[in-house]
Amino acid sequence: MSVGTDFEKLNWQKLVAAYARPDLRRSLWQVANTLLPYFALWAMMLWSLQVSYWLTLALAIPAAGFMMRGFIIFHDCCHGSFFKSRKANDSLGFFLGVLMLTPYAQWRHDHAVHHATAGNLDRRGVGDVFTLTVQEYLASPWWKRAGYRIMRHPLFLLTIGATFVFVVSHRFWTPKAGREERLSVVYTNLALAAIVAGMSWLVGLKAFLLVFTPIIVLACGVGVWLFYVQHQFEEAYWERKENWSFVRAGLQGSSFYKLPAVLQWFSGNIGFHHIHHLSPKIPNYNLPKCHRENAAFQVRPLTLWSSLKSMRLHLWDETARRLVGFDALRRYKSQALQS
Repeated sequence: MSVGTDFEKLNWQKLVAAYARPDLRRSLWQVANTLLPYFALWAMMLWSLQVSYWLTLALAIPAAGFMMRGFIIFHDCCHGSFFKSRKANDSLGFFLGVLMLTPYAQWRHDHAVHHATAGNLDRRGVGDVFTLTVQEYLASPWWKRAGYRIMRHPLFLLTIGATFVFVVSHRFWTPKAGREERLSVVYTNLALAAIVAGMSWLVGLKAFLLVFTPIIVLACGVGVWLFYVQHQFEEAYWERKENWSFVRAGLQGSSFYKLPAVLQWFSGNIGFHHIHHLSPKIPNYNLPKCHRENAAFQVRPLTLWSSLKSMRLHLWDETARRLVGFDALRRYKSQALQS
């Protein structure tokens, strides 16, 4: 993914300003066309338990898609870009956060840190998929290398790892969390407990879990994949703090993930991630127009097919300035022996 060397000389703030304007009608329509089908699918899945669990699992696929779309709206609320009113963003964001098992204030804080540090090798670890450099990996003890390999393996990352983050990790606040972030975890957990208790009383705990489990596993897996591939591709951007550039972290370090129209709709246009990182105040429904109308943002896309290559990229090579796979380690070990 290439970015012109003169991009930082452009007045990009002026380019994005026209699109960073929420439209109340479009925002409300997006809430309606996301949550109403999601709740309807829940009702259909509960009914389908009387027919066939295979039907339940089939319905879980679109339900997970709508849950993922709901998370994008939640994500926009965290950036204060979905409504003009902060109170409206916070209210809808908290409500959606409960549905997405995610404490609003804590995730808003951590995600803001992610935007401020993406691609910065000296500030890794908050709101990102942790990435080691080749030298860091080679210098690590065997148990850390083994854990890193397990964590980065797609079969773990997109199943157990992704689900664990939302179901378990989000139930606790982070060590440096402030009062607002801690309270958001407590209130979200209380709301979730009330929902589980209410659904157990209405339909039974077993029925609730039979419906919710496939939805959350699918939604978490696909959602984490979208987040992963938006920053984990061969020509991504990583720099040490002294050379780090916010603009390049957005335009070069965040992919333009060109998805088929249906997947773009369910993922809330988050594939235009390079523009989003440059200007998170743009509502998701304005991202395609911003991309279409500005040649500066039309970088080389990452396609659905080419993105699969990212599954085998795990380490940042500071010398070659690209992500590499574990298979490249043999070359580095050989070079070390020769030297």
